[in-house]
Amino acid sequence: MWRIKHQNQDAIWLWGMSIVCELWFAFSWVLDQLPKLCPINRATDLSVLKEKFEMPTPNNPTGKSDLPGIDIFVSTADPEKEPVLVTANTILSILAADYPVEKLACYVSDDGGALLTFEAMAEAASFANFWVPFCRKHDIEPRNPDSYFNLKRDPFKNKVKPDFVKDRRRIKREYDEFKVRVNGLPDAIRRRSDAYHAREEIQAMNLQREKMKAGGDEPFEPVKIPKATWMADGTHWPGTWLQPSQDHARGDHAGIIQVMLKPPSDMPMYGNINEKSPLDFAGVDTRLPMLVYVSREKRPGYDHNKKAGAMNALVRASAIMSNGPFILNLDCDHYIYNSKALREGMCFMMDRGGDRLCYVQFPQRFEGIDPSDRYANHNTVFFDVNMRALDGLQGPVYVGTGCLFRRIALYGFDPPRSKDHSPGFCSCCLPRRRKASASNANPEETMALRMGDFDGDSMNLATFPKKFGNSSFLIDSIPVAEFQGRPLADHPSVKNGRPPGALTIPREMLDASIVAEAISVISCWYEEKTEWGIRVGWIYGSVTEDVVTGYRMHNRGWKSVYCVTQRDAFRGTAPINLTDRLHQVLRWATGSVEIFFSRNNALFASSKMKVLQRIAYLNVGIYPFTSIFLIVYCFLPALSLFSGQFIVQTLNVTFLTYLLIITITLCLLAMLEIKWSGIALEEWWRNEQFWLIGGTSAHLAAVLQGLLKVIAGIEISFTLTSKQVGDDVDDEFAELYIVKWTSLMIPPLTIIMINLVAIAVGFSRTIYSTIPQWSKLLGGVFFSFWVLAHLYPFAKGLMGRRGRTPTIVYVWSGLVSITISLLWIAIKPPSQAANSQFGGSFSFP
Repeated sequence: MWRIKHQNQDAIWLWGMSIVCELWFAFSWVLDQLPKLCPINRATDLSVLKEKFEMPTPNNPTGKSDLPGIDIFVSTADPEKEPVLVTANTILSILAADYPVEKLACYVSDDGGALLTFEAMAEAASFANFWVPFCRKHDIEPRNPDSYFNLKRDPFKNKVKPDFVKDRRRIKREYDEFKVRVNGLPDAIRRRSDAYHAREEIQAMNLQREKMKAGGDEPFEPVKIPKATWMADGTHWPGTWLQPSQDHARGDHAGIIQVMLKPPSDMPMYGNINEKSPLDFAGVDTRLPMLVYVSREKRPGYDHNKKAGAMNALVRASAIMSNGPFILNLDCDHYIYNSKALREGMCFMMDRGGDRLCYVQFPQRFEGIDPSDRYANHNTVFFDVNMRALDGLQGPVYVGTGCLFRRIALYGFDPPRSKDHSPGFCSCCLPRRRKASASNANPEETMALRMGDFDGDSMNLATFPKKFGNSSFLIDSIPVAEFQGRPLADHPSVKNGRPPGALTIPREMLDASIVAEAISVISCWYEEKTEWGIRVGWIYGSVTEDVVTGYRMHNRGWKSVYCVTQRDAFRGTAPINLTDRLHQVLRWATGSVEIFFSRNNALFASSKMKVLQRIAYLNVGIYPFTSIFLIVYCFLPALSLFSGQFIVQTLNVTFLTYLLIITITLCLLAMLEIKWSGIALEEWWRNEQFWLIGGTSAHLAAVLQGLLKVIAGIEISFTLTSKQVGDDVDDEFAELYIVKWTSLMIPPLTIIMINLVAIAVGFSRTIYSTIPQWSKLLGGVFFSFWVLAHLYPFAKGLMGRRGRTPTIVYVWSGLVSITISLLWIAIKPPSQAANSQFGGSFSFP
């Protein structure tokens, strides 16, 4: 208010620009702070979970697991950018998870339809026969073999079994051979396909010669046979070929489902895997969870909706094959780091009132980040402050991976007791879960239960074909999944519960008809005239389909929970290169702009969404627009130094007092966040630095792209972030020093160059002026240095390793500096009076 009332009449334009920017910053800050008013920390008790679901009771005298099933989705699309060895290690960590084997199913979505991914998954399934029992026998953590064998701590600590050393040595040898086989698959597939192709050509030529001998007069023509990609069994690969052809190209191939590991038996199988097993697994359960390879059908002329479409295909296929009432989705480079993570998530889903939870979101943790985290890749402020604070409202937003869903919430239904707005959820822990199967519950009985507990006509069977498609298998699975996802009805306060012991019945085994039905629901045409992607499943129409999908659930009244485990639940990789990091931020920001200009804008949210939750989602859509004001504000110090003016008339005591009070207040709030969340001061500062770097580059580009899409209808496309590591095997962070030019670097580079030139101009003017204005100089220089301090990681990134900066960086720096200098002279040419201050050595007309 003081700033508004005390205008700088000497530079009203400078004052006006600063006031507009500061008002927006205040508005943006309020949007960011309000959702943090109800912070909460949660904890789980796995012993209670075990006691309630896996111990003998009158309703379950054998103590067989009464947990519901979980279907785990792993998505990949390009084996070149997402190495199959990384995906295979993720699969192995899933198969070895500490959860009832018969209740787990893993689905690998290969949206590229590549034979390389298919055969890598087959190799992983084979190696799992050794790796999974080894993990169970010796309680291995983490259960990703690559991460385990690269641990820098003592691998023998707390290991008491005498044969551990021998077993570990043998498994390490098996894993090394596994890696060699997987890494050799591209050449093996190519050689095999060339050999089969040569054989076909020879056969075709021989057949042509025989026809010529029989006919005699027809001219000889060269034989042209499409160069197919061949499977190991001597048949054509139905997916994408190495040399694309009709019906065998990316975006044009048949749907594929292959059960790599069949559903396990209902009872444990102890002992060696086979007589030739190199390890002694006596007393160890050697069963493996079901593993399924899925590549949905793609055809020209269809909009396949990228990752969201692939996830919806998995939802339908899994509903028919295993129908787990809960779904965990993971990126191909995010593996299970804590084998008990699934149980921790189930503690919330099976708690009293847990039937109103749509998902449990785990924080994302990353490996391979440089020790200084130059570009804030860990995102600790977001995951440990913002997301945990949202847990005190309706819950955290869905961030794309490491999220445990309730299947029925993904189907677009309202939560039970949706008209009851009383807080029906406590943060103590009880659990439940198990794979859904029509054999585990009577559909008519469960439908009657659901119709009594859910409001409205959300379970009207007559509307199901229009919503979900015409698959009777899929429609029949819906009430079963709803019933199996309920908490135990073991207490009078539990509403909408299921009887204990209901999920101890063995499920039906797969047969050809079930697999055939699953293939039909992943076809291109299946979603036509249904609500898939509109109200059901992952929502289409945005590059950040994750945020929109979570928003739709919260908008229907569902709640979510943030599960921070003592030992990280999942770990993945993140791009540490500046260019890749900026493109990643650009994708997120562009999705936010799309949300702001769509009906998913929180301004249009329903009354079922809490006010503070609505503000949090509103901030998700608005934050990229801060970049416009941020860039202007970063130029203000330079403009101040160029003009010899400042945003205030004089640096008087009142202004400095207000500035000091605001600065101290913001610092105290930052310290409060740091202490509550447990993050380090360096991590907070890195986040501040990259907020400015991203805000002046990727966020601005996102706003422009979003406006182009809304106004001109220009679609936005993004490429996958490469998961490849640097070429320098001696330096684990070699990728950090690679400088790859992108237009996103121009705005921050411009800001750096202009502020450096402005500091030099300001010093020169002040030193040589008749009456030096030191206060205005100090004000401009201080804020210029503050801007440059935030952009320091960006400038350091442009230096590459040992100053190996690409020439294009120098070219752009020179062009920017010259252009700005000439532009300033054109706008405000030096006056005669100004020349006299420098000795009158220049004259201007």
